[in-house]
Amino acid sequence: MERVRTRKWTAENNRKRSMKQDETHPLPFIPRELIVEILVRVPARSIARFICVSKLWSSIVRSQDFTKSYQLLMMTRRSDPTRPRLLFSLLCHSVKTQQLFLSQQDPSSNHQRVNICMRPPTPLSYEFFTPVHGLICCQYDGNKVMIGNPSTGQFLPLPRINSRTRRRHIFSFFGYDPVNDVYKVLCMTVVQGGPLTPWSGYMSQEHQVFTLGANQEWRSIECKHPHLPFPDTRGICINGVVYYHAWIRSKRFLISFDLISEEFNVIKPPADDGGFQNLVNYNGKLALAYRHVNNTVVHLWVLEDACSETKWYRSFVACLSSSWRELAGKVDFELRGILSTGELIFAPLSPINPVHLISFDPKRNFAKKIVVEGLGDNVSSFKVYLDHVESPMFLFC
Repeated sequence: MERVRTRKWTAENNRKRSMKQDETHPLPFIPRELIVEILVRVPARSIARFICVSKLWSSIVRSQDFTKSYQLLMMTRRSDPTRPRLLFSLLCHSVKTQQLFLSQQDPSSNHQRVNICMRPPTPLSYEFFTPVHGLICCQYDGNKVMIGNPSTGQFLPLPRINSRTRRRHIFSFFGYDPVNDVYKVLCMTVVQGGPLTPWSGYMSQEHQVFTLGANQEWRSIECKHPHLPFPDTRGICINGVVYYHAWIRSKRFLISFDLISEEFNVIKPPADDGGFQNLVNYNGKLALAYRHVNNTVVHLWVLEDACSETKWYRSFVACLSSSWRELAGKVDFELRGILSTGELIFAPLSPINPVHLISFDPKRNFAKKIVVEGLGDNVSSFKVYLDHVESPMFLFC
């Protein structure tokens, strides 16, 4: 009799345990490896909803290994929708909003048009920086910083920046450390009593770094090179190093910040650099983009080695063909960057209708117009960022 009761108790206990497991894992019969194979093929914007399926699915989606596997698959696929895309930051003064748009086609493909999908609107005061490894950083309300994932639509405000001064200006820069697989935000404050000019005498202070992740906070670091970043510089991250323009004793320099060692270095620009330059990624190296006044020749100053003696060399990229002049007309364009295919992407300096870019292939000496569809008619200004990759990364701090 006692054995029967024991068997009944054991069976009941196993049944309750099984029910509890089913509640925790609605699909316990699917192997973890198969779940990963399923999720890496789901659009990034839909990944976040699977966090609510179960603890197992949540742990998979939040893991760094899953993010790496997802991005690797995206980069190895050859169909247009999954190759690096364009990311647009659109400013609409008439409706007082700013929005992010993600192109649905790779601009290096044969498409003459790119369709875009809209992301949720953001307040007008947001200042977006160049996206890095799938994420983007923005500064708002003067001294607040936010990290966002354009693919999933998730934006996360970072903790308030520590500062001992009241009246200040904030400079922020965003980058990715490929060695330690972490994202970092560099921030510095400037005690401001007037306009930020080369002759104002202001210098950056209170240099701090925030590493994206759980239970992190701003850390103070030392800067041995007093400088003042350009007010409109946003910097660029290449191979774990952030570069940006700055003034040192009223002279213009480039500052590099190594995200691994967290050290600053000063880079002297080339003697004949033609003034302010766009910072672009040229085959994994920093380049200063410059275009002659007649808009017929594009050339770059390329930094050979930022780790040793500074050496620049001038690379004449292309003599723009007659097809370029026909497409550009009287509109001024600027070089926004270079795709991994070697194609140059130019964007207009002022709003045009229809909104379009110009892609130039120096190998074939051929230019084509890329019409951007879906931006609407209220475009006041926009910025385009190249080689943006989709990421399913779930943000938390």
